[in-house]
Amino acid sequence: MSELQWLLALHVTGAFLFLGGGVTAAILGIAARRAARPREVALLLGLTQVALVVIALGALLTLVLGLWLVHVGGFAYGQAWVVSSLVLFTVALAAASLAGRRDRVTRELAERLAAASELPSDELRTRLRDPVSLSLAWASGAAILAILALMIWKPGA
Repeated sequence: MSELQWLLALHVTGAFLFLGGGVTAAILGIAARRAARPREVALLLGLTQVALVVIALGALLTLVLGLWLVHVGGFAYGQAWVVSSLVLFTVALAAASLAGRRDRVTRELAERLAAASELPSDELRTRLRDPVSLSLAWASGAAILAILALMIWKPGA
């Protein structure tokens, strides 16, 4: 296999880790929002920490190998699809980071409530349905899908 083929295979592997971790975190978040007890919410939101490790590894591989692929593939770093992908990558990570911080506060609340009582809490329900957190998570997912479309079609290349 050529250097280009190896880079592409590893880049796609990184992208699968990035996307797979994101989907796993989203599924755990949805399950947490449907959970009835604080202990269940705390457990499900706590499990997203594992997904975050996968997301971080995938993001690093995707970014580094993607930039290397631009060089080896003979593309220009200034092409619109490359620049757009990097901007969207930054937006996706920033939105996910902000949503993650808000979810951490929700998880900590769920842990405190679980330690005190197993009764459902209106405060926890409100935090789980926080429109800002949900909007940030959806924005991150939409940016990642847009990056995927740009990587497949490479408009203008």
